[in-house]
Amino acid sequence: MSGLAQQQCNELPAASQALTMEQAKKHIRQLDPAWQPGEDNRSISHTYSFKNYYQTMACANVIAQIAHQQDHHPEMQISYSSCTVTYSTHSVNGLSLKDFICAAKINAAQTL
Repeated sequence: MSGLAQQQCNELPAASQALTMEQAKKHIRQLDPAWQPGEDNRSISHTYSFKNYYQTMACANVIAQIAHQQDHHPEMQISYSSCTVTYSTHSVNGLSLKDFICAAKINAAQTL
């Protein structure tokens, strides 16, 4: 489990500005390579693929539980066989450490 996955969003001070490009690159290297920066470098996304809707919804529920526990919620697009998760911190109009912590916690979830 990465060091990011062991952190808690609620233990962080309120972010007043987005991470720099250098900081974001450092954190994204700690995630599953399937996490990709958005075209504007203000978000990170991962698409999970499944065999059926039940598995897709199980994934979405695990992500929802992590989001609830961390009080940091992603955008999710759900279809029959995939779930795309996108993190960005709207209050800083970009990426914050919270985005990477939640992504790492999703990576660490054994059911995905």
